[in-house]
Amino acid sequence: MAFETKSPWLIHYDGSSCNGCDIEVLACLTPLFDVERFGIVNTGNPKQADIFLVTGGVNAQNLPVVRQIYDEMAEPKVVVAVGTCACSGGVFRECYNMMGGMDKAIPVDVFVPGCAARPEAIIDGVVKGLALLDEKHRNLKASKTYGVSEDDPRTIGGVRE
Repeated sequence: MAFETKSPWLIHYDGSSCNGCDIEVLACLTPLFDVERFGIVNTGNPKQADIFLVTGGVNAQNLPVVRQIYDEMAEPKVVVAVGTCACSGGVFRECYNMMGGMDKAIPVDVFVPGCAARPEAIIDGVVKGLALLDEKHRNLKASKTYGVSEDDPRTIGGVRE
C-alpha cells in the first residue's frame, strides 16, 4: 500500500441478496474482526471511495444503480464481489429477473465466494483488493506522460528531466 497516504475508502452496495453477506460485512466492522486496522474507512459517497464492495446478484432493477456507483468512482478503483450471489448469482441465478453475478454489470477484480462469506474471507478479499489498488495506481501513474512524448530526447521514461 505504498501510494496510500490516506486510508482507502470503501463503499458497500447490496444487490439482490438474502442479506446474509451484508451481516457478515457488518461483522467485519466490529471489534472482533476490526477491518479498520488496515486503514479501511466505510463511506456512502462513491466519489470518495477506492473500493466497491458488492453483495448480491444483479437484476434489471439494480443494474443502473450498480453502474452509476461504479462510474462515479475515481480511477484507480477496485471491485470486490462478496458471496456466491455476487460471484455467480447463487441460489437466485435461475430466477426470472436475475442477470447473474456482478461481473455481468461491471468489471470485478476480486471474488470472495461463500454463502454467506465469512468475515475472515471478506477481509482477505479487501486486502487483496488493496494490493490491486496499489498496482492500478502505479500503472495509472506510469501511463501518464505529462504531455511529453517518450521519443523526446529531453525525457526519461516520458517525464522531463
